[in-house]
Parts: sequence; structure tokens; C-alpha cells
Amino acid sequence: MNIAESVRFALTGVAANKLRSALTTLGILIGIAAVIILLAVGAGTGDAIKAQIGKLGTNVLTVSRATTAGGRSGGGAAVAGTRTRSTNLTTDDMAAITDPVLAPDIAAAAPLVQAQNVTGTYQDATHPVATFLGTTPSYFGIANDALAAGAYFTAADASSGAAVAVVGNTVAQDLFGDNTAAAVGQTVALNGQNFVVSGVLAAKGSSGLNDPDDIVVIPLAAAQDKFTGYSPSLNSISVQAGSADVMNQAQNEIQMVLDARHNVTATTRDYQVRNQAQVLSTATSTTQTLTILLGAVAAISLLVGGIGVMNIMLVTVTERTREIGIRKAIGASRGSIVSQFLIESLIISVIGGVMGILVGFAGSSFPLLGTKPEIQWWTVWLSFAVSAAIGLVFGIYPANKAAKLRPIDALRYE
Repeated sequence: MNIAESVRFALTGVAANKLRSALTTLGILIGIAAVIILLAVGAGTGDAIKAQIGKLGTNVLTVSRATTAGGRSGGGAAVAGTRTRSTNLTTDDMAAITDPVLAPDIAAAAPLVQAQNVTGTYQDATHPVATFLGTTPSYFGIANDALAAGAYFTAADASSGAAVAVVGNTVAQDLFGDNTAAAVGQTVALNGQNFVVSGVLAAKGSSGLNDPDDIVVIPLAAAQDKFTGYSPSLNSISVQAGSADVMNQAQNEIQMVLDARHNVTATTRDYQVRNQAQVLSTATSTTQTLTILLGAVAAISLLVGGIGVMNIMLVTVTERTREIGIRKAIGASRGSIVSQFLIESLIISVIGGVMGILVGFAGSSFPLLGTKPEIQWWTVWLSFAVSAAIGLVFGIYPANKAAKLRPIDALRYE
């Protein structure tokens, strides 16, 4: 019997029990769709995290203050102490790490002071500001901030303490409505202090954990004068490396300069350097692990579907024992019996695989948990191959069982 004849017999067998075949196909469909959707969610989550980190600035390192535990010794023995000390990052530190001789891989730096519990008010609208910074114009380039309207404040504004502010999209929307450009030139009260809005930042989009658009940036001198008090101390220094390739060199240069200035060593540093590239690497590793776990969960459902195919094919062989006996009695070869049931199993699995791919595409077109799934095309081809493999692998045993039946035993089966 040729392949065409085997396919015809297999299709007849599938059509003979439509509901059972449909339910078996459903198991494969769910498994394949789960693989595509869950891997798409994992990939979409990874892309979203990378995009959010990229929006916060490229090639960026952040130098921040760190509190370290102190101790004292006496009587020849160490005595634990509860005293702590905190570094004071200063504008002199910032000048030192931007020295082209001491730190040739540093492209730019910006001092940052931060005030808490600042509320913006315009007419009857109020908005509690999540991030309130005092800095210099170089910050906007380092943070990869683009303007939606207006202009940044200038270096002269930063040094003179001019009462101007650049506001994020969220702040502008809450205070001025959807027409955020209308904020430019208007006077807002920040904790009762009047500031003129010079610009509105383009929206970066919320990451779910925080909102980078909920921000107000004012000149450094103005922040120190009206909110934090004049002090040489900074909350942190934002630093931009010359390129992504020299991030580690830039970090080493920062540490070398500050270790010398603060008279500390690698084990006693009173500051910390956060490398954006390391953050991205950690986030990427985490999302890859998440994707693998999601794929493993989907694979389990696919395995269950394959077991369902084997179970149904064993039932089919049992029900059609007399038919198998008749075919073998009139000369059907063992190979033709195997091919018939193997093709039947393959048809059920492939139909389920194709339908699962379609459902996977449909399911991946909608945001899930705030994330837009990103379909990986290799998962589509892999899913189709896996569905065909399931039909072959889980159909081999039932097909062999059918082929091994002795004609006399099969004809006598009730």
C-alpha cells in the first residue's frame, strides 16, 4: 500500500471519531499556543526592561553616597562600635573625575542634589513630585532627556540660581492637562516657591515600578538656595562614559580618583558606583531566566498533550483490532499498518500545531500584564516541528502495537 492510500485510511480514521480527535487536537493546540505566548511575553518583558534602562541614559554611571559602619579599638582588642560615617560628594570631586588627564574615558558629569516631598501647584491643580532634582544643563544629555516643548535652562541659569524649571510629561499633564506645551512660560509654585517652566520633557513611559516622567529639574544653585540649603555636599554625581566599550575603564578611573581624594581603599570606600551596563546585564540575565522558566511550563503542557495523543491512538488500535486483522489476512504488510496509524497520529498533531500557532499569534497581539508580547519567529517554526515530532514519537508505540498483532488473534478479538 502506498503513502497516498495510508493517508486516506488515516484521514478516514480521524474523521470517524470527530469529537475525540478534536479533543486530542485541543491538547496539542493548548501546548503549542502556550509555548508561543509565554516565550513572547518573556521576550517582550526583556525588550521593555532594556528600553526603560536605555531611556534613563546611555553609558551612564552614578556615583552616590554610601554609609559605612565604623568601629574603634581599645585595650589591645577590637571593640564593635555603632558609629557610622557618610561620604560627602562635592563639586570638587566631580571636577576631579572629569579631568581629561586623570579620567580620559569620562565624557561628561552632572552634580545632583535631591529634595523630598515637593509639591507642584498651578491654579487649582496640585501634583506631588516623585523626583525633584537640582543640577546643571549637562544632566539632560547624560540622562538622554529630549524636549517636547520649550527649552532647557542654561549654564548661566544654573550658576545664578534662576527660578526656572524643566518638568516631566506626567507633571505637565497633571498641572496643565493634555496640552503639555501650554506649560511653557507659566509660573508654578514648588512648595510655595514660584518657578517659570522653561521646558517640558518628552515622555519616556512608565516602567511599572517608577515613572521617569514624574520629575522636575531646576538649576543647582536654585535647589540649594530654596530647598536643600547651600552645602558643598551632593546627593550623587551622574557620569557619562565616552562609549559603551569603555564603561569598565571609566568606572575604574572614577574609583581611582575618589579613592585618592577620600583616602579610602577598595574595602573601605564611602561611596558607590553604579554601572548602567551592569544593571542592563543583570536585567537581561534575569529576563532570560524568566523566559526559560516560562518555556519550561509551556513544554510541560505540550508533553501532556503528546501523552494524550498516545492514549487516544492506543484506544484507536484497540477499537480497530478486527480491522487490522482483516487487512493483515488479505496481505497488508507490517509497514503499511505502521504507516497508517503513524500518519493518523501525525495528522492529529500537525492540525493541533497549526491551530496552536494561529491561537499563539492571536494571543500575542494583546498586552499581557502591561507588557506587549514580542513573538520570536524561531518559536513558530520550532512549534510546528515539535508538533510533528509529537505525532511521530507518541504514535510509534501504538502503530507498532497494531503492526505486531497476529491476524488470527485480531480476527478473534471481540
